[in-house]
Amino acid sequence: MLTREEAKKLSEKILSYSTFPECVVHVDAEEDAFVRFANNGLTTSGLVRQQQISVSSTKDRKTGNTGVNQIDDKSLRDAVARSEEMAAIALPNQEYVPALGPQQYMPLDRVDPATASARSPELIVHARNVIDGARSKQLVAAGFVQRAARASAVASKTGLFGYYASADSSLTATVRTSAGDGSGWASQPALHFGQMDSNAVARKAIDKCLASRGAKRIEPGKYTVVMEPAAVASLVEYMGFGISARAAEEGRSFLSKDGGGTRLGEKVFPEWITVRSDPSIASIPARPWGGDLVPAQPIAWVDAGVVKNLHYDRFWAMKKDRPPSPPAASIILDGQDHSLEDLIAATDRGLLITHFWYIRFVNPKTVQLTGLTRDGLLLIEKGKIVGPVMNLRFNESPVRLLQNAKMLGRPMRVSEDEVGDDVVMPPIQTTEFTFSSVSEAV
Repeated sequence: MLTREEAKKLSEKILSYSTFPECVVHVDAEEDAFVRFANNGLTTSGLVRQQQISVSSTKDRKTGNTGVNQIDDKSLRDAVARSEEMAAIALPNQEYVPALGPQQYMPLDRVDPATASARSPELIVHARNVIDGARSKQLVAAGFVQRAARASAVASKTGLFGYYASADSSLTATVRTSAGDGSGWASQPALHFGQMDSNAVARKAIDKCLASRGAKRIEPGKYTVVMEPAAVASLVEYMGFGISARAAEEGRSFLSKDGGGTRLGEKVFPEWITVRSDPSIASIPARPWGGDLVPAQPIAWVDAGVVKNLHYDRFWAMKKDRPPSPPAASIILDGQDHSLEDLIAATDRGLLITHFWYIRFVNPKTVQLTGLTRDGLLLIEKGKIVGPVMNLRFNESPVRLLQNAKMLGRPMRVSEDEVGDDVVMPPIQTTEFTFSSVSEAV
């Protein structure tokens, strides 16, 4: 892994080649180890190392960008020269802001040595646990075990320097019947590889697979739903696009007011809804800076239902004469002291959703999304799961999801293809969730 000292030395070398008044360098190095399994067998084992250096040069409000993955002197010198050549022919940036000076970034240590050094032998153990569990029930397993060690640095001619390193791992498993009439899914992220419980992941995916066999058709419409944390995360994360102050003030956000203005300070959600970002939480590998290099910090976007903050990027903050704020680099939805079983027991009639897939925007302003349920959609009647139903397409907004939420469970970090790696969500019971059509797929 690229150390802080190595990153600083490399950055200083690149900056020494710059002839422009402004130059920003990003250095990223990553090592991924992974094992893929399918049809109850190991299919792929890999170890990938890669590095990327991005150079951004600015002069007279014109910026050129280039990237290179070689770190010899000639390649680095040529990259800086190319960025300056591109800047010379670029149009002036109408939203230019001067480069940031030195910043105080939060010191975040997210490197567990066992996670950072894990290789195929350690990963295969977890793949085998899932495969053996599926075979014991005459089922078929597929999935992915991965660990990644990453280091990132940013530096500029104005004296800014930041460094961050992390190691993370995850297991995702899908278990299906040999006839293809049932499917279950489960996953677990783990900053500490030793905390990976692949037997528990296997049991959950197997149980959901067995419970999903013989699904019956129900009519689409509005239902009370209980969502597992992964399902909640894959929708609520999209709200991060809507908390931009600029989008809200320009009328492009769910936080825009009709006729102008924003809903900042208004109670938009029930009092049990709090949405926040906090890079200091030890269970997530959040970066200490955002896209425009403003230091990340704990910030409440929604507090007890009230919209408390909006994200001001550096240009919009300068235009509005206020300090910039970091974007929603991590999304955390606080929960309540209820289990998933408590939420099911409190549901007279509804659906239990494992997770979603193929989510797409329908209306960015309202954050209306569409997608499909997957790998276990179960009918709840009088507080008990009574059987599986066929998958459904939804058309709904996470804004309405939270506005209609009645109960929340205990939050947990989730790992899901549709979300980032720094999301913490509880299970939710919510009403009036809209399904538009039936899907024949399992």
